[in-house]
Amino acid sequence: MKTIITRFPPSPTGYLHVGGARTALFNWLYARHMKGKFILRIEDTDLERSTKASADAILESLEWLGIDWDEGPYFQSERFDIYKEYVQKLLDSGNAYYCTCTAEEIEEMRKKAMADGGKPKYNGKCRNKKLGKTGNAVVRFASTSAGTTVLKDVIKGNIQFKNTELDDFIIVRSDGVPTYNLAVVVDDITMGINTVIRGDDHVNNTPRQIQIYKALGVEPPAYGHVPMVLGNDRSRLSKRHGAMSVTAYRDMGYLPDALLNYLVRLGWSYGDQEFFLIDELIEKFTLDNIGRSAGIFDQEKLLSLNADHIKASRPNKLVKYWQPFLKERGLDTDDTLYLEKIIETLNTRSKTLIELTEGALFYFQDEISYEEKAAKKNFKPAALKPLKLLCAHIEAIEEFNEANLEDAFKKVMQSCEIKFGKIAQPLRVALTGKAVSPGIFEIMHVLGKDAVISRLKKAVIFMEASTPPLSA
Repeated sequence: MKTIITRFPPSPTGYLHVGGARTALFNWLYARHMKGKFILRIEDTDLERSTKASADAILESLEWLGIDWDEGPYFQSERFDIYKEYVQKLLDSGNAYYCTCTAEEIEEMRKKAMADGGKPKYNGKCRNKKLGKTGNAVVRFASTSAGTTVLKDVIKGNIQFKNTELDDFIIVRSDGVPTYNLAVVVDDITMGINTVIRGDDHVNNTPRQIQIYKALGVEPPAYGHVPMVLGNDRSRLSKRHGAMSVTAYRDMGYLPDALLNYLVRLGWSYGDQEFFLIDELIEKFTLDNIGRSAGIFDQEKLLSLNADHIKASRPNKLVKYWQPFLKERGLDTDDTLYLEKIIETLNTRSKTLIELTEGALFYFQDEISYEEKAAKKNFKPAALKPLKLLCAHIEAIEEFNEANLEDAFKKVMQSCEIKFGKIAQPLRVALTGKAVSPGIFEIMHVLGKDAVISRLKKAVIFMEASTPPLSA
């Protein structure tokens, strides 16, 4: 069996958006599933719009997503000599020719074709002139006009194109720059690409590319055109639907595994399963399960899936994605074991890494600031004695563990004749500044004995100094 070789060829004219990321993912997963090769190619023949910054941003996005490549990145702008070689083969074989028609002449041809009830296209005026290369000449491909070109699409099924509808399209512009249809075919041939998975907006380009393959005597790759991703109003996906760059989702606190999981489900399925880890996707991904219906992008579903992945991620894996958010807030991130303990208390209640950061701030603060409403409700005079007593019992504990802490609580509850909630809520506010937080014992375990005692004593001082009393 031949080695499957796929590719992802983004144009560096902007950031990598979710539609492009899904195309990269499908090609990458299929290559990994088939134990083949995945090649990265940067299609930067649009020299005016292509930028290094965009190329760097695309590479950064792929690296964050964990989509690695076996070869590349290749840059089309560095491959012009290769394109010239193949153009010359087409010229020598009579499958391409120079054309010197002006833009005005071509416009007249198109108008006449439309007036005659046909499609607006070039009429082949220069095809048999055997012109040589001149300063203003383009190179056109001599399309086959008889019969049909069949696209054997592994997703959509066979699609037939009448060759009479194809004109002699340009493959090299007058400035010597090859066009997309020529460059992509030459690249795929020279890189050994035998499987092309791409958006169905490329379907109409495919018959032209197939004809170039045949003219060069090369078997075309297997094509699979995936339906586009649409917004929830079923219009073309745009920023208002969430079609932001991959790095924007990263900066919003999404995990790469969650984004990949969500993107793969926009067009591919495996029964009713929604949640996938990357290893599972590699194991289960096949082209057979790619559907023919457009995927509908739903921001709420992505957010929910992100929460599931935060919950399921091992703390030691989650730390590296979380650290940039902590650093942005000026928080110490060197003690990764401490960060892992914090994650264990918050991962079930955080939908994004930003939420995780907000929820964790109290762990890093030397001085806790109390929410006014929480303090007013819980720092009542009746709570002073239990908090003082609890502080004394904790100070006396030699081994700071959950069993000994529970014992300290029981002693306070018995001594003050109160239930757990009457001491737990004031303690929660003393330790976190908030009325809602992870479990009391979880928090105390992470903070450690010294920090717990320090925060308790500061809360007592705050309560005693409150004038007028908070209960008033």
